[in-house]
Amino acid sequence: MGLLRGSTRLVGYIKLFILARLLLPEQFGIFGIASLVLAFLEIITETGINVFLIQENTDIKEYLNTAWVVSIFRGVFISLVLFFLSPFIAGFFNNPDAIFVLRLMAAVPLLRGFINPAIVKYQKELLFKKEFIYRISVYTIDAIVAVILAFITKSAASFVYGMIAGVIFEVIFTHLAVRVKINFEFISHKVKRVVNRGKWVMGSTLFNYLFEQGDDIVVGRVLNSTALGFYQMAYKITTLPISEVASVVTTVTFPVYVKISGDFKRLLKAYFKTLAAVSLLVIPFGLILLLFAEPLVRIFLGENWLSIIPVVRVMSFFGAVRAIAVSVHPLFLAIKKQQYVTYITLFSILGLGITIVPFVLKYGIVGAAYSATIGLLVSIPVTLFYLIKTIKNKG
Repeated sequence: MGLLRGSTRLVGYIKLFILARLLLPEQFGIFGIASLVLAFLEIITETGINVFLIQENTDIKEYLNTAWVVSIFRGVFISLVLFFLSPFIAGFFNNPDAIFVLRLMAAVPLLRGFINPAIVKYQKELLFKKEFIYRISVYTIDAIVAVILAFITKSAASFVYGMIAGVIFEVIFTHLAVRVKINFEFISHKVKRVVNRGKWVMGSTLFNYLFEQGDDIVVGRVLNSTALGFYQMAYKITTLPISEVASVVTTVTFPVYVKISGDFKRLLKAYFKTLAAVSLLVIPFGLILLLFAEPLVRIFLGENWLSIIPVVRVMSFFGAVRAIAVSVHPLFLAIKKQQYVTYITLFSILGLGITIVPFVLKYGIVGAAYSATIGLLVSIPVTLFYLIKTIKNKG
């Protein structure tokens, strides 16, 4: 999984650095608007099926047909909403050029709905080599198509065409590679059980979206799409390399924690070892980004992006602290305490929500970075409270 994340990020950064030389910050901002809206629609319709399937200790085959049908209907719904509301969304962000990209983006959730849910077996059964082949292929196809079309069109739509190509491959791969037959079958009581368990996952994911993207929405609305392009680029080159450590940890530790959750002492020991490893990885990386922000931006992005240097410095601290803080989330999920993750993220949103508008109005995109950091720091005492509570109750 470390190799997977490292490889996909390498592909992603090569793509990003090439597109940064081909496209303008405003075009990054237009794509940013479309991706913000798609992510929001996917989150408010989240069913938590994947988490449910990993948590289940019994055979998951009986749930796959229902999961696939729910996924298809969800994709159709998101696609229709995104397509028909695109003029209103573009109006909200004061950018009519975003309408075409938004409507093109509507194809992505429609296609995603047909992905075979049995692909979750790769994570559930710890088949991370197969997961590597699957994911790196999707990322590579996405990057190649996006870069080629950016050369040809010089348009923000090239991002979306890359995503569409990646999703088409994903649909084909999941049905051919995972030899589990699925049918179009809807069983209401199974849906109810999944949704009842998944409501906390949806809540946590929604709150996490509001925390991660709330600053983007305010920047795009209060400032403009060019400022959004600058801010999102700064976020990507600082927090994503660090957060990839957290993503690897979450992906690997969650199914492992589930398997050892019956022995809490062993589970807790595994968590603290993981916490130490994450800290040793992300703190040096955060320091490098903090100290060498200017040369890194000049070398990899070029002169058009120099205004993001102060944001990079703030976000390097944010990314390192967040990677360490979220390493506890798989522990809570493994013991089926999804609500803890939801409450923690809610406090992050409160810290962000109180400060984001005045900070952006006064300090611009740097203010947005300060606000995100405040939101994160507010949530840390809550995280410690639930961790101590868990240790006391299980110990």
